[in-house]
Amino acid sequence: MLGLNRILSLRASRIRSCGSPVAKLSPRSSSCQNSGASSRIYCACLLLLLLVTPRVDSSWWYIGALGARVICDNIPGLVNKQRHLCQRHPDIMQAIGEGTKEWIRECQHQFRHHRWNCSTLDRDHTVFGRVLLRSSREAAFVYAISSAGVVYALTRACSQGELKTCNCDPHKRGRDSDDRGDFDWGGCSDNINYGIKFAKAFIDAKERTVRDARALMNLHNNRCGRTAVKRFMKLECKCHGVSGSCTLRTCWMAMSDFRKTGDYLRRKYNGAIEVTMNQDGTGFAVANKAFRKATKNDLVYFENSPDYCLQDKTAGSLGTAGRVCNKTSRGTDGCEVMCCGRGYDTTRVKQITKCECKFKWCCAVECKDCEEAVDIHTCKAPKRAEWLEQT
Repeated sequence: MLGLNRILSLRASRIRSCGSPVAKLSPRSSSCQNSGASSRIYCACLLLLLLVTPRVDSSWWYIGALGARVICDNIPGLVNKQRHLCQRHPDIMQAIGEGTKEWIRECQHQFRHHRWNCSTLDRDHTVFGRVLLRSSREAAFVYAISSAGVVYALTRACSQGELKTCNCDPHKRGRDSDDRGDFDWGGCSDNINYGIKFAKAFIDAKERTVRDARALMNLHNNRCGRTAVKRFMKLECKCHGVSGSCTLRTCWMAMSDFRKTGDYLRRKYNGAIEVTMNQDGTGFAVANKAFRKATKNDLVYFENSPDYCLQDKTAGSLGTAGRVCNKTSRGTDGCEVMCCGRGYDTTRVKQITKCECKFKWCCAVECKDCEEAVDIHTCKAPKRAEWLEQT
């Protein structure tokens, strides 16, 4: 459990107006204006409520579970601006829903060999459960890659002509040049600026309804995700001329595969910086003075992560019991690390693989089905007494 000082630092901006007629951070704390004992008692009660009431996470993620059945009034947790955009742009919501599935798959790919593997919960409008209530580096990554996923999905939908309000990038017209010489803009350049603009308006709307430490953290990591997609835009060209001599080129700007964005944000996760709120509540200060300050491209977090070894409903940890591990690896996917020292069970199973493949003219490859025995290693469940301490 977090110490009281850490919790107070995370919630400080919500109660800063208590006893101060100048500061006014949120409607929930604006009534703390009276001086004297009654004001202090009121603020103490408000602090207690903030400590025991979890912050609702981004429910727009649930759009991915709804698929084509997106009904704006039935999505829990949307703020007024998000609901208005949802009702006004149903085609965009459809694209966001498809994009949500994609960035969740990417998140699970990036953490497939880790104790926390970006697991989602069925029929849960928070999608990830209580694990993201903690302002951890996992929360930082999820907010960043979800924001990146929306940018990617909307930009792609624009280029494919699936949205009414945007099309190819209108600024990529006429002639231009690069290190290879002159070229003509042609084809359909991905309209990345539209994707960034709408993603910012839709996703950030909820965080801008409150002014606290967690909202500031989410806004920062959302921005990191949006700019990450733009970082990997590339120039693609088609050559024209005799025998492909490339005397003339037609070029367009295109997004790279989303895996590049996922890999980049994963590296940012590894180097995420622990921060605290600055005194005026408008930015961050590095928690450990020995480390460098966070830049706009760094992921930031406030709280250390749990170890995710055991199932813990309070922390939202599913534990690693039953997870497949690699007996020979010394990395995060190795049985020693993945199983948290509890040991592992080994099961021998039969697998069918392709073998003795031969090329047959023309033009096929014929293979035989071969059966082989493979050992699968899975983490042991914790002892009952150890498990009860975490539940």
